[in-house]
Amino acid sequence: MARQQQHSDLLAQEIPGRPGDGTDTGSSAVGVSTGADGRSAGEALSSYLRTQATAFLRGLGVRGDDEAVADSLLRGSSRRIAGVLHTYGELTDPAWAEPMRAELGWLGATLGREPQYAVRLGRLLDALRRLSALAPPEDPLPPPPLPQGAWRDTDPATGPGPAPGSEFGRRTDAAAGAALGTEPGGSGRAPGPRSGGAGGVAAVAARGPVPTQAGAPLAVGAARAAALLERQLTLARTRAHSATLQAMGSARFHALADSIAVLASEVPLTARAGRPAAAVLPPLAEQAHSRLAEAAGTLPLRRAAHPYNAEAVQAALGAELTADLQDAPWHQVRILLRLSRYAAEVPGAGGHGDPRLAEAALVLQRHHEAAESAAAVSAAARTPRIAPATAYALGVLHADQRHEVEAARFSFSRLWQS
Repeated sequence: MARQQQHSDLLAQEIPGRPGDGTDTGSSAVGVSTGADGRSAGEALSSYLRTQATAFLRGLGVRGDDEAVADSLLRGSSRRIAGVLHTYGELTDPAWAEPMRAELGWLGATLGREPQYAVRLGRLLDALRRLSALAPPEDPLPPPPLPQGAWRDTDPATGPGPAPGSEFGRRTDAAAGAALGTEPGGSGRAPGPRSGGAGGVAAVAARGPVPTQAGAPLAVGAARAAALLERQLTLARTRAHSATLQAMGSARFHALADSIAVLASEVPLTARAGRPAAAVLPPLAEQAHSRLAEAAGTLPLRRAAHPYNAEAVQAALGAELTADLQDAPWHQVRILLRLSRYAAEVPGAGGHGDPRLAEAALVLQRHHEAAESAAAVSAAARTPRIAPATAYALGVLHADQRHEVEAARFSFSRLWQS
């Protein structure tokens, strides 16, 4: 507690204003200026690192009041400090920078797990509600032969349908209810020709339009799948929260916090950092962007630019780890894009001034979230002795998330090649 109080005292001296300002949104740095003003490369880099170190200390100061804001500040500043030390490593003492990068990577990964599990669970539950609320536009297979007397005339506006009291009508209503989350006797479709008879029309009329919001009723299989995912991801989130608390109270974290407190006032630099920023920083930032461009050039952008190419979905249906191997290059581009954007935030680095980079970062973030969500669904589907209806719902959900992966690749390919 005494050490954390020292960090808070240093924070109060250096940062006026309301706690929590400058929350990292992934799109901009905290208090970054746009030019080096004739300074040396070391001065420009030190200014940026001090700003991020100050944001780190701010996160420590507000963690007792708002853990979400504090962890966002800690993660954002940790990623930026580590990324800048990676790009501009020639300007800092390697004996100091390399251990610092490793410790910041450990902290960022530890703090990031809990919110990732929370976002993933919300994403999957929303997708299940959306999928279970949508009715198929038409029957995928032709109807089987009907027993005599199974059909009767109904209202001319709705067309013929199965008699509510017949065996076929009961089987049809039960199957539709199980698949679409409707009550037996409902048609599971909007009223229209051959919509399922008077019983189905009455159920649809009583329910109103087919629900498309997150509160839509779930099918039996989707409800069980949601319960399974919620149980697994909540357990993972609880474990991640415990790991975060343990890390924040460890000697390893306090040593890192001490190093960040020193960084807020002093940055160990090399002799090259004394040269003008305009001569040193832009070439290093350009190297980061070149690595990004090279990695993006290896992606199958031409194929991804074709809508509904089904490449991401087919990868998930192949051998084990096929989807992971296919996703890995895209995840690497996402990391390199982040490093390039952080490098451009340093005053005097020049930057690329390309608004596409921020949008591309958001697209690749959606790609990452969808791929990780699909992997979570796949892991849940391997649970022993799950019901067939649950397995079917998980399969539909997995395909939906892989389609989201495909959509993100399509957006990125069109954006990057524009």
